Amino acid sequence: MPEKWGMKVYVKGVALLTLAALFVKILSMVYRVPFQNLVGDQGFYIYQQVYPFIAIFVVWTSSGFAVAISKLLAEAEDRDEGVLRGELLRVVFYYLCILSTLFFIILFCGADLFAKWMGDPELASLLRTGSFVTLCMPAIAVYKGFFQARGMMTPVAYAQVMEQTIRVLVILGGTWLVMTTTTSLYQAGQMAVAGTVVGELAGIILLWMYFKKFKRGNKISVRKKVAIFPVLKELTVLSITVSMSGLLLLFFQLVDSFTVFETLTKSGISTLEAMETKGIYDRGQPLVQVGLVIATSLSLAIVPLVAHTSKKDNGRGAERFIQLTYRTALLFGFAATLGLMLVMPYVNEMLFETRELSNVLIVFVAQIIWLSLILTLTAMLQGLGKLKIPTLILIVGFIVKVLCNELFIIRWGIIGAVYASNLGLICSAIGLIYYFKKIRPIRFAPTRFYICMGFASAVMITCVLLWSYFTEQWLFASLPSRLNAALTGSTAALIGAFVFLTIIAKCGVLNSRDWFLLPFGRRMASYQLWLQRKK
Repeated sequence: MPEKWGMKVYVKGVALLTLAALFVKILSMVYRVPFQNLVGDQGFYIYQQVYPFIAIFVVWTSSGFAVAISKLLAEAEDRDEGVLRGELLRVVFYYLCILSTLFFIILFCGADLFAKWMGDPELASLLRTGSFVTLCMPAIAVYKGFFQARGMMTPVAYAQVMEQTIRVLVILGGTWLVMTTTTSLYQAGQMAVAGTVVGELAGIILLWMYFKKFKRGNKISVRKKVAIFPVLKELTVLSITVSMSGLLLLFFQLVDSFTVFETLTKSGISTLEAMETKGIYDRGQPLVQVGLVIATSLSLAIVPLVAHTSKKDNGRGAERFIQLTYRTALLFGFAATLGLMLVMPYVNEMLFETRELSNVLIVFVAQIIWLSLILTLTAMLQGLGKLKIPTLILIVGFIVKVLCNELFIIRWGIIGAVYASNLGLICSAIGLIYYFKKIRPIRFAPTRFYICMGFASAVMITCVLLWSYFTEQWLFASLPSRLNAALTGSTAALIGAFVFLTIIAKCGVLNSRDWFLLPFGRRMASYQLWLQRKK
């Protein structure tokens, strides 16, 4: 890292990047609610069928290629072998141009075939619109990778916020315009897909402006040629392994796009009913993202500490951070899952107007537990320099989903897809825990931790169920149904969170020093100290 950018600037930039990533994550889940309210379950189905095709390239670019490029650039400078950034960037940029053009041709020209495989030929126009996202890959990846390699996180953070903000504005504004003029759900879906393309272009423009400003005061020179094949091989492998945990859920959604709707129609359900059923099923996606906010912030904030401390004292210093990350991910992943399960009927109606398939969504959100563990374990393993085996373990989970999805849907209906997802994630989570303990035989948590978590959960269940019954049947009974659900669900969730946090604080499941290391944990540390001082 260049001296002029100093550690203080770097740390500040990482904090800003963490906040930007959380902002993007929250905005990504929030916009789906008004979008679904605008287009209904059928319109939501249309968008969600195509969404994973586009999102895979966005995540692979930002979380995969950008990180891989930054690592290659940093290593080239550290070796000081005369391989400077200019030549490396040129090789990488041309490679990504070829790759993105290839993906664009496949997605644009194969749109009719993909739509046919999904059982809905009208989706082809959305796929063609979304294919333009692939052309944004080279510029986004190279710019972000360049800035991250220099420790300049501010441009990357601002670009992420810009991309997502513009995207959401175009999606909601464009959808509203289409629905008030044409009422065509497929045109509304096409507008929503176009929002991602416009957002990526906005990010590129902002990054280009930062890069142009940087070049005015710095020279990017070239001394000798790079070994092209080894560089491209490392770039490709590293980009996939680094982004695999983020891509896993998107690949699961892609499997659903190809199997759920078509299998439902084959089972005798009408086309419209199958579309609406898949649309209701997809309501679970933003709910899962809500529960993953803690795990996401953990992987962004704590994992760099694991990477840093693992290099000192034979890695013994990393043990505390590994245990803390695991315990926090499991604790809050389990609490978020349980809380959403308890208030699901109310949340379903509050956000999406009806309580349909609440039983399916209750099982759907169980994915939060497994994904919380997967995200944090893979991130910690990356911090320890382990990339290939975790990726293979995640691929095994994906294969389980592929093999089971259609069979389970035929056997159990739409909930079968949820069973297949949970089974695939469970296999990956167990595999990652086993592998982690094999390379670092440490105890993640004592028995007391699990007992306290179980006790806090039992008390939370009791309080939430009693409060929900009282408010729905008595306190808010005279209010309109959706307002009743909104007030009951939100107050029950707040009470459940308060009870759970109070009990784990009173039990001292995490000590005060641990809370200070967590994002926004300072207030919990003060609350825990206050509780434990009381007689």
